[in-house]
Amino acid sequence: MDAQQIEQTLRDALDLEEVHVKTDGSHVHVIAVSQSFTDVSRVKQQQMVYAPLNAAIADGSIHALTIKAYTPEQWRRDKLLQPAP
Repeated sequence: MDAQQIEQTLRDALDLEEVHVKTDGSHVHVIAVSQSFTDVSRVKQQQMVYAPLNAAIADGSIHALTIKAYTPEQWRRDKLLQPAP
C-alpha cells in the first residue's frame, strides 16, 4: 500500500481535516487531524486511525505504523512549536 492509498483509505473512513502519510517500505507514519479527536483518549484516537488500516496490517502490507493524532487546535499549536527548517 503506498502513501496515497493509505491517505485515501483514511479520508474515506474518517472525518479528517488533514492527513499526512509517509512510507518507508512497509513502515508507515501517519499524522491525522480531526475535530472528532476532541475529548477522546489518545488510545482511542489511535484506534480510530488504526481501524481502517487493519486489513493492510493483517496482510503484511503495513508492517509498522506510527500514528500522531491531533485536534485542529493541537495541530496548530504543535506546528507553531516546530523549529523552522
